[in-house]
Amino acid sequence: MKVISHLFIPILVLIIIIYGARKKINVYDTFVEGAKEGLPMVLNMFPPLLAMILGINIFTNSGLINEIFKFLKPIFILVNIPLEILPIAVMRPLSGSFGLALLNDMYKIYGPDSLLSTLASVIQGSSDTTLYIITLYFGTIGIKKIKYALWAGLLADLITVILSLLIVPLFL
Repeated sequence: MKVISHLFIPILVLIIIIYGARKKINVYDTFVEGAKEGLPMVLNMFPPLLAMILGINIFTNSGLINEIFKFLKPIFILVNIPLEILPIAVMRPLSGSFGLALLNDMYKIYGPDSLLSTLASVIQGSSDTTLYIITLYFGTIGIKKIKYALWAGLLADLITVILSLLIVPLFL
């Protein structure tokens, strides 16, 4: 299987080149033209992406998230929600890679088959990087009115966390 995964992209490129040659298309020139057309899009994507990365770094490095967790701790203890799930539930809408890093930490600490790791896996798999999507895609095409999309995305993320907390324990 590892051999197939390593050869997949080169074989796909070879198939495209052969197809282009059969259709008498200059594949290299077509590729270069496509790259030229894609460059302005990359330049449009850069400022919103940079702003989002800067915002995430400020949010995570400021210690604000720890203060939020301290504030929410009594509420979560009262309703019997594991506090260890909070970081992944809060950070997943901000950053997919940070969410994966937190999930990996959960696996190392609690084991992959534990309730906490299963909850974290379901949250990671069913929620989305809402703020990343809105920042990158909406920012790239110039959509300024994001209020309803933001609320809908964050509400969907909240619902995935709530449903995970309700459903996952039923299966373990």
